Order: sequence, then C-alpha cells, then structure tokens
Amino acid sequence: MRVSFTTAVVPPRSADCQVNDMLSPMSVQPQDSILLNGEVRIASGIEAARTKYVNAKPFPHVVIDNFFSDQLLEPLLTEIAGMERAAWKKVENDSRERTVRMRSATELGPAGKNLLSVVHSAEFLYMLSEITGIWQLLPDPYLQGGGYAIMRRGDYFHVHADRSMAYDTGLTRRLAMIIFLNKAWRPEFEGKLEMWNSDASLCEATVEPLFNKTVIFEVKHPNYHGVPVPLACPPDRARQSFILYYHTVGIDGKANVKPHTSIFAPRSHGTNRVTFRTFMRDVTPPALTRVFRKLTTRDP
Repeated sequence: MRVSFTTAVVPPRSADCQVNDMLSPMSVQPQDSILLNGEVRIASGIEAARTKYVNAKPFPHVVIDNFFSDQLLEPLLTEIAGMERAAWKKVENDSRERTVRMRSATELGPAGKNLLSVVHSAEFLYMLSEITGIWQLLPDPYLQGGGYAIMRRGDYFHVHADRSMAYDTGLTRRLAMIIFLNKAWRPEFEGKLEMWNSDASLCEATVEPLFNKTVIFEVKHPNYHGVPVPLACPPDRARQSFILYYHTVGIDGKANVKPHTSIFAPRSHGTNRVTFRTFMRDVTPPALTRVFRKLTTRDP
C-alpha cells in the first residue's frame, strides 16, 4: 500500500536540536486531521493531540479514538483468528505477568504487514514526533515485545515501567503505542490499561481496550502502567491488541543510556490469587508441572 503526504519533507534533525514547528512537515497544514491517504485520522487535530499528550497525568500520553481506518484494522481480526498455535508464546513471569504474545514479526500475515507499512512509515513517524516532541524516531521492524498480544480470562500484567532499551539493537525505547482490537467489549470483562503515579500508590488514568482505540505514551521510568486486574471475560473472548515501540539513538544526543529491564511496581494492588499460584508452582515437582501444563494448555 502506498502512503504519502502532500506536505513538504524537511531534512532530519539532531535529537537535541530545537524544533521549529514552522518547518516540520506536519505543521504545514495543521488543520488536517486525515492523513496517510485516509488510513490515519485525528478528529481533533494534531495540535490538540499534542496538548493532551503534554498535559496528561500521571505521565505523557494521549488516547485517540478511531485513529486508523476500519479497512486497515478489520483484517487484523481475521488474521489473529487464523494464526497457528505455534505462532504464539505464552508468557508467565512469576506472579507478575500472564499473557500470550506473538513469537516473531515473521508470523505476520498480509494484514499485519499492511499495518506496519503505515505505522513504520516516515510520514507516521513525523506525526508521532509532532504529537510527542520526540524527534528522529525509529521503528522496530523486529517487533521485540510487540506485535499481536492476547489476554484471556484470568490473565494479567502487573503495574510496571517498560524496559529502556531494545537489547538487540542498543536503541533507546521512547514511545509505546497500543492499538486495541476488541469489539463489543464490556466493562465487566476488565482488561483496562491502568496508568499509575510515580510511586505506584494511585491509579490516575485508565483506558478501555475498545476496538480502534489507540494509546500512545512515553516509555520512561517511573511511568508505571499495566493490566493488574485479572480478566473476567467469557472463556470464548480475549483481549486483543497490536503493540508497537519507537526508539531513538540515546536521549537528547546522549548515546549512553543506562539499560534496565521492566521495573515492576511494589505490590500495593492486584490480587493475592496469583501469589498462591506462585507458591503452588514452587512446591510442585517439575514433572507434574509439565504434565499439568500439557493437559490444560489451550490454543490462543
């Protein structure tokens, strides 16, 4: 799919330079809200999205409804449903995370690749920079930690700050973008993305995982977020999303950024049920654990 702007393109700038909005390609026509040949829409306009991002609490983020065309996202639902079991990886990280993730970017079909042609394009990166103020963003074609993600009944992801670096490339993570893909999702199903304050003592914002709702937020410690309440959706439903990360070479021109993995917040929230699961895992012989998993593992 061919994507293009009708606005001018400017030369790349250094990460720590002053941004002149009069020269940026997205500011030539700031009133435009339909971009990339109609595949991306910001009904309120880019300036309003920038204001929301900068002023958001507890950390910079913006939630955009109907950000992408339905023609771009609808095929993703069919693609997820048709993916083979071997394309998925079940993630169980102690008592802190239980989710299902796509194994590799090579598992993407035509629909996923079509989406990447938009969200990894130079035009889209310019738009993200206009909204967030972070310039010279780089996409991750390998989708490390990204791509399709599924959470089923009982799954959770406790409150954490994302890791600071893409280990394979050494690039610094700066932005996360989650595109939710859930139609007819009801509040009692849970699955809200929660955003917590800097000491993880208070949830200050939530995002319902509704179809074509997108959240963009800054990756930085202590930008705590997660899905700590176990899902309560019916067994035949799942919380589906497509996750993307964007990077720069260092921060503000400084290439040496101290790397860290995901930093989980103190357990002042969530449920004791998963603590019991951890205890049972510790006291159960490995042979019995393998048999139990084989008998209870479901297709994603």
